[in-house]
Amino acid sequence: LHWRKTNLSKDKNNQKQTNKMASMSEADDIAADLADEAAALDGYFSDAPLDPQPNYPDLQDSFENAVIISNLPKVKKEKVEKLTKVVMKLVSRIGTLVIDPDSGYTGVDMPFNEETNSSLGFVFCEYETLEEAKNAVEVLNGYKFDKNHSLEVIPYIRAQQLAKVEKKEFQQPEPAPFVERPNTTSWLEDPNQRDEFMTRQGKETTVYWSDGKNDPVVDYDGSREKEAGVAWCEYYAHWSPLGSYLATLVPSKGVILWSGAKYEKSGRFPCPGVEFIMFSPNEQFLLTSNNRREDPNAVKVFNVQTGKLLRAFPMYPPNVSTDGPPPPFQWSHDDAYLARTGHGLISIYETPSMKLLDRRSLAADGIHEFQWSPKANILAYWAPEHGNAPAHVDLLEIPSRKKLRQKNLFNVTKCSMVWQNDGEYLAVKVTRHTKSKKTLYNNIELFRLNEAGIPVEMLDVKDAVMALSWEPRGSRFAMIHAENPSSTKVNVSFYDMIKKVEAPTQKKGKKGGVQPKTEVAELNLVETLDGKQCNCIFWSPAGGTIIMAGLGDSASGTLEFYDVNTKNLTIKEHYRANQVLWDPSGRTVATVVSQPIGGGHFKFAMDNGYILWTFQGKQLCQQSYETFYQLVWRPRENLLSKPEIKKVRKNLKKYEKQFDKADKERQRALKLEETKGKRALRTTYRQLLSRLAEYRNRQKTQRMDLLNGYDSDDESNYVVSEQVIETVINTKEDVVL
Repeated sequence: LHWRKTNLSKDKNNQKQTNKMASMSEADDIAADLADEAAALDGYFSDAPLDPQPNYPDLQDSFENAVIISNLPKVKKEKVEKLTKVVMKLVSRIGTLVIDPDSGYTGVDMPFNEETNSSLGFVFCEYETLEEAKNAVEVLNGYKFDKNHSLEVIPYIRAQQLAKVEKKEFQQPEPAPFVERPNTTSWLEDPNQRDEFMTRQGKETTVYWSDGKNDPVVDYDGSREKEAGVAWCEYYAHWSPLGSYLATLVPSKGVILWSGAKYEKSGRFPCPGVEFIMFSPNEQFLLTSNNRREDPNAVKVFNVQTGKLLRAFPMYPPNVSTDGPPPPFQWSHDDAYLARTGHGLISIYETPSMKLLDRRSLAADGIHEFQWSPKANILAYWAPEHGNAPAHVDLLEIPSRKKLRQKNLFNVTKCSMVWQNDGEYLAVKVTRHTKSKKTLYNNIELFRLNEAGIPVEMLDVKDAVMALSWEPRGSRFAMIHAENPSSTKVNVSFYDMIKKVEAPTQKKGKKGGVQPKTEVAELNLVETLDGKQCNCIFWSPAGGTIIMAGLGDSASGTLEFYDVNTKNLTIKEHYRANQVLWDPSGRTVATVVSQPIGGGHFKFAMDNGYILWTFQGKQLCQQSYETFYQLVWRPRENLLSKPEIKKVRKNLKKYEKQFDKADKERQRALKLEETKGKRALRTTYRQLLSRLAEYRNRQKTQRMDLLNGYDSDDESNYVVSEQVIETVINTKEDVVL
């Protein structure tokens, strides 16, 4: 054994020496090769010292591009691959995932529990950019994965923060003290049923009361903010649709809401540079815009009650040309949806999640315009001719997307849609061209929404139609038309969608009995007024009265107050007027000359201001300002139904005495307030006379002593004589034969 070990040790030493010699020989060969290569490249090397600085990418250890998606179905091992593919297909729509082909990493990692043979119900997703990760959290959080699972998405760094939170026993926090919010309907409790309007002139923003009979009275002018040295409005101001809030725009801060009898601050929404706002019809949401095309968050949607930002949008949707104005957003009548057009589609977002309805947009090839019905979730849009498909107007029910009606149109140049405010009728003004496209003509397509099948009537108009307006809560509409669109003299026609006819009937013992008039759904011309100088028409909110106005610099400023029922016409004038604004009750109308904020429109300086008129055309008051920007009436909700309004009008005579009495009491109160100073002076004067008379009576004894008993106040001491003097002023002689 000893000999064997000794021989083995010698063999190993010999092997080591042999390997060492082979290694040295190989190293010498490499050195010789390098020397030969260096000699061949002599003259090509730089004399600068070799100092390599490798540029390695930054090591990312924050995982800020990763998100965790939880509340996924828990599946067995054989279904993990299928579920992973479904998740990858979903998350890859948001952005680009980090992929490593060498390691097989796909950007999605689904943990699996080998002991329970089940997935854990969540995945890790890694995106290439932080913006994509943020977008995934915003879009996928709350996403309906299936009927039993709604996804919850949080950033990975948020999970790291939660993991470091120290575990403690939960302690119920103390509730915040109750703070009563301002009463947003206090102005409706005014005993005199007055309306309000807001004006912006110079640096002042003022709210006035108006009763339709007397000069406006200031309600609030921002005096509290003036004392604090704060501007409560620096740009335009807007009332909410129901009149609950006054929104003032301060571009450096955002939008501020004021409400209550004292106009207390009710909310603030940060949106620097804001230039435009739009409330939802029921005042639940507020949309703001700064009109900056480069801002990806130019349009913001807030919850009015909580102030929470629900979502932000760019000015232009994807694949939409930025050459023209951005497509506007529009609210549905019940605040349930917010929509705007895109490239061949309509994007409809549900509230309050602000996610796409059914996770997809509504396809509408070539769409040019759409509008919501004022009283139902019905969407009307029109699209021009495309290929062999004709132009068409479609009515869709939302959210089912059911097509209620489609009207095909041919040779269409342009369409414009006008809804009646109760959503009962829709008028589509169609401008058509001949085959040569040299001649244009018009026709009006009238949809009856309340009738089965939504029938459509066509009204042919030979003239050019410049304006069309529906009577509020009525079936009539007015239309301005002329043979030449640039004519100074135009015609105004009135049409009614309901025709009243008499149906004769036979009664027992009588012949020719006539039944009361019945209403038939038939379009009929009521009348046409020729030779009018107007370019705009404005119906009173109460109906029946319409103002035909010539507005703008090139117009005469003529105002024609016309009662469609009684045919009474009153003509007035407001030079350079560019707005006509009715109050919600239809009692008062304002005509306005205004200029845009920030513009150097010095030509308006002499005419800026407003005039208030009664609905009959009687001027109530006039105010002039050097700079006048805005006048807006405070809206009020119409609470009476059509049958209730008819009942009130039918029994109006019963309330006349009550109204007259209230008017007299109001006039008496105003007169007492106006003569309050005079009556105080008269009372003081009478009190002075009373004191002097009392003082004279106390001196009577002394006065009689001085006059030897003569009492100058005794009437018996005087002799009264009467003299009559006659003076002839003129004489006249009449000769009677």
